[in-house]
Amino acid sequence: MHDKLLLEAINQRMPFGKYAGRKLLTLPEPYLVWFHSKGFPEGKIGQQLALIYEVKLNGLESMLMPLLKDD
Repeated sequence: MHDKLLLEAINQRMPFGKYAGRKLLTLPEPYLVWFHSKGFPEGKIGQQLALIYEVKLNGLESMLMPLLKDD
């Protein structure tokens, strides 16, 4: 179950803002740090952004890059 949520989060596209259309895993770390300091949005996208923030904070981004889907 957690694998599915992680796979979904890394392939989710940012729905708004400066990086709209980019997959969450490819968002710049400073952007995620900004969200962390200001507060993540409500709902599923906020949970996904928080998860990607933790991924990047713990240096796991390169390990997950092969799981990005080409679409």
